[in-house]
Amino acid sequence: MSKIKLLLDVVSDMRSLADSIQAVADAMAGNEPVEVKEPTTPVKKPAQKKKEITLEEVRAKLAEKSQSGLTAQVREIIKKYGGSKLSEVDPKHYADMLKDAEVLGNE
Repeated sequence: MSKIKLLLDVVSDMRSLADSIQAVADAMAGNEPVEVKEPTTPVKKPAQKKKEITLEEVRAKLAEKSQSGLTAQVREIIKKYGGSKLSEVDPKHYADMLKDAEVLGNE
């Protein structure tokens, strides 16, 4: 979540708090019960968006591993996901390919 979005959420929460404090102050001044209503701006939970992984990201990671002497393992990963070269692999497999590439050399 960006810093600007976080700041906007804080501003919204502070406005809601100010409204509640004003209602309490008015009630104390008038000694009459005040019905406190729900804040007009609902608190939103940040939406978790699944980051789209690009071909370039996968290519960069696999190239890094290949340059580290793991070319054979990189080729195996590409074959595992149905391609003889990276451009033939379905984009839906990119996230899994990155995970597989991360563990190369750590074994």
